[in-house]
Amino acid sequence: MSFTSFSLHLGTFGKRGQQSSAIRIFGARRSDSIAKYGCGQFHDHDPRSFSTTSKTKGKQRPIFVAATKQHVGKTTTSLAVLSGLQKRFKNVGFLKPVGQQHVKVDIDTDDGESSSIRVDKDVVLIKEHFNLDHIDYKYMSPVIIPKGYTRKFVDGEISTRDQQAAVEEAAEHISACSDVVLIEGTGHCAVGSIVGLNNAKVANLLGADMVLIANGGLGKAFDELELNRILCEQNNVRIAGVIINKVIPEKYEQTKHYMQKAMMQAWGIPLLGCIPDRPFLGCPALVDIEHLFKTKSISGDSEENRSRHYTMSDINLVTTSLCRFEKNIRDRKPARTLYICHVTRDDLILAFLREFQRRQKSPSEPPFEAALLVCGSDTYDLCEEAAAMIDDNPEDGPAIMLVEGTSHAAMTKIHNFTPKLNIDDTNRVGVAVDHYEPYIDFDLLLDRTRNEE
Repeated sequence: MSFTSFSLHLGTFGKRGQQSSAIRIFGARRSDSIAKYGCGQFHDHDPRSFSTTSKTKGKQRPIFVAATKQHVGKTTTSLAVLSGLQKRFKNVGFLKPVGQQHVKVDIDTDDGESSSIRVDKDVVLIKEHFNLDHIDYKYMSPVIIPKGYTRKFVDGEISTRDQQAAVEEAAEHISACSDVVLIEGTGHCAVGSIVGLNNAKVANLLGADMVLIANGGLGKAFDELELNRILCEQNNVRIAGVIINKVIPEKYEQTKHYMQKAMMQAWGIPLLGCIPDRPFLGCPALVDIEHLFKTKSISGDSEENRSRHYTMSDINLVTTSLCRFEKNIRDRKPARTLYICHVTRDDLILAFLREFQRRQKSPSEPPFEAALLVCGSDTYDLCEEAAAMIDDNPEDGPAIMLVEGTSHAAMTKIHNFTPKLNIDDTNRVGVAVDHYEPYIDFDLLLDRTRNEE
């Protein structure tokens, strides 16, 4: 069976300019395997039907990283684990069997022509950051779940067997050119159940050992781990260990001691790592805010500005008078402040631009690291004077972004936002790896995932 990357209604998948809503094999239709197996005739949800043997022939079994819930640092942990593995193995493979948030990448086909496929966004981050040139994008993200995919699966238009075949063949290709393979799951162990590909089943399918990631604490973290442990047990998946993330620094030793003791007493599962919290990693950069509001900076669109991070305490919704704002931006507020105002506040926007110009003429002044989020651009236009000042020097000017909606809505959206690591934010990715990696016991991890002779 030819390898398949499953994704529906996602745009161009063969030669450039061709559109198709059919499932493709990088340009070829899947009608051959659909005819062979039928559509929706094999929705087998019995874990005993999945293979329990490792798909790798090396000394290490695949390592599957899954979380206990959303926003616990699974991708960040995967980055640190892969970094540590690269220090111990020549070729480290990576795949994300089931992806939800996807981006388009260009690949070269066997006939030398250019083609585009969709892969999970974390695949791009991992491959580009670690220069995984020995593996191809087309094997790193075998199943993509876009909008409408679940309904098509339930309606029988997509079969479990085809999905499994795609995942297995991808893993075999990556394993063949790698000394060890790291697999990143999607969310907690049950994510993907409705399409027959939850993390526990996929780990079983690939003969991988599971590493579970949970947030710091004791009782709540243990309860969340237990729910995921049971699902792994039902699918005959061995848990190599647990990594506890975002631990309050003042409670680090206590959390590490008692979590390790509780897990060994109850399950015989070791603690592979206990990582103290570093709030900076959860702070959005301007590039994150661009993605959040689906917009671009109209001024100050430099990499330095876009990679600058702001904590929640750095964000200021401006409701004061012009006089108070001028005092705040000049003397009272930190130099790195993200101001939010409405587009009708011409006085504030002009004051922001003039303060930037004043700082540029005064080398002794601290650097201007403030940014301005101007709301209501869907209803009103920026005033002509402000627009002219921005047009004079758009790239090197202060960071200004136009967004739709009210100022209050923008503030709430940022407050509820959890930024994710991405390839554009190289600074935060590097800091995350450097912070996480030393706290992971790689000797224990590799011992627990070593293939039995």
